[in-house]
Amino acid sequence: MAPEDADFTDEFCQFLQSAVPAVEAAEFLLQVKDDPARPWTPPQGVARYVSGLHASGLVELDSEQRVRYKPATEVLAAHVATLEKLWRERPVTLIRVIYGLRDSKIRSFAEAFRLRRK
Repeated sequence: MAPEDADFTDEFCQFLQSAVPAVEAAEFLLQVKDDPARPWTPPQGVARYVSGLHASGLVELDSEQRVRYKPATEVLAAHVATLEKLWRERPVTLIRVIYGLRDSKIRSFAEAFRLRRK
């Protein structure tokens, strides 16, 4: 792995694949992270991702379906910190990775050539 890609570890990419379903969800997650005490009402385009963010342990929902950033583990918090760093430093690469992980053809092709560590 090239030094500039050190942030895109297998674990981080697995986090993106399982917990961050779209670029819009990543953007919203970072927005709520910036003000974790505030209850956020998700915008219409993002509302469909809220239950997944909640199920992944990244946010909590109140009775009115408002969202607060509250990662369930330190590992999740660390992945969100990496997400934030990459959003600032390498947004185009991050967006390409998020979209790439959603495309099953690309994912299957990449997995076919993946080197296994012993």
